[in-house]
Amino acid sequence: MSASLPSSKHCSTEVNSKLAPFLNRFARKRELWWQFTTRAVEVRHRGSYLGAVWLVLNPLLMLALYVTVFGFIFGSRFRGNGHESPREFALAVFLGLSLFHVLSETISAAPSLIIGNPNLVKKVVFPLEILPLANVSAYWFHFLINMALLFVGSLVVGHPVSLTGLLWMPVILIPHVLLTLGIGWFVSALGVFFRDVAQITQVVAQITLYASAIFYSTSLITGSYWQVLKWNPLLHTVELSRQALLWNQPLNLNHLGYTWATGVITCLIGYLFFKKTKHAFADVI
Repeated sequence: MSASLPSSKHCSTEVNSKLAPFLNRFARKRELWWQFTTRAVEVRHRGSYLGAVWLVLNPLLMLALYVTVFGFIFGSRFRGNGHESPREFALAVFLGLSLFHVLSETISAAPSLIIGNPNLVKKVVFPLEILPLANVSAYWFHFLINMALLFVGSLVVGHPVSLTGLLWMPVILIPHVLLTLGIGWFVSALGVFFRDVAQITQVVAQITLYASAIFYSTSLITGSYWQVLKWNPLLHTVELSRQALLWNQPLNLNHLGYTWATGVITCLIGYLFFKKTKHAFADVI
């Protein structure tokens, strides 16, 4: 667990100079961004009897399943001090699952995002990069609902979240936002040219679930396993979030720096790949 991660100092000034105009570009299209984000949220439960109730019911059912299996049947715990109750374990699992599902839904939906909107692809003036951006924004909206449930749940079980940790959460989550956005752009563009990507991403999502310490402590990852899994930025985001919100522990700044480096770089690579290939979308579709 003490193995060092690559330094993030080399992705500072040059990356930031490229990031500013990149963000300004989307700020100018915020109305269109908001419109498609709202549509992505509404479409998800349109036609169902319970409608928006599923926004709350789905994560709670998901939590009940995983906590029953891993918390009660297998008796898993994140901290081996003997003081962690099943309720505290449930909060930690819920936080990890919420972060994972933002990434997994992005990976799973991205391959069909562009090819599923051929009418927009053939409109030369339409900024196609808004589609992955709106979808990822919708997933983060669901994440915020989950965080509200986590906050209420922590009060109910008598283990309130750390207010200091709450202030750290934007710093921890912004890299994950950039990571999911970059993956959304990259995979949605790749899915236009290679339709098999949709099958591959389902497998990748499952691998990511079990490689991100969602149901087990990172202290169990040792030796060669840690040498591989330490490169997974989601693993560090999950652990940092738990340390800040639930356990009130000092954060590993090296791991935080690594998530920022991977988040910024992935976002820029994903956007540049999308931008370079989008002129060919209409021909392929």
